[in-house]
Amino acid sequence: MTDPIADYLTRLRNAINAQHRVVEIPASNLKKEMTKILFEKGYILNYKFIEGETPAGLIKIALKYDPIDKVNAIKSLKRVSRPGLRHYTGYKDMPRVLNGLGIAILSTSKGVMTNKEAATQKIGGEVLCYVY
Repeated sequence: MTDPIADYLTRLRNAINAQHRVVEIPASNLKKEMTKILFEKGYILNYKFIEGETPAGLIKIALKYDPIDKVNAIKSLKRVSRPGLRHYTGYKDMPRVLNGLGIAILSTSKGVMTNKEAATQKIGGEVLCYVY
């Protein structure tokens, strides 16, 4: 597999389209940090890291749905930086997702964070994906 982040986003997207409650994804440190950000920002209901089943472990994610009309909290997941075409940004021209309603997840020198956190700390990095 050449792009594990795209695989992570595609597994989430497919589970949302199939209206699954839980999705299991092979773990890595970057995917764990992205999952923590999705949980902190309210896009997923819960997550659990399971060690031992695979060498890196598994991430079990409980997806968040509206109890009345069964609409998912995540409307769109878009991969921005790819292995063949990296996309970097500085803190001065940080991307705004859906006019500030969504988030961009960045990989910076201080770790994985959202575009708003990176802008306040005045650091740039690689734009991994857009979530809204």
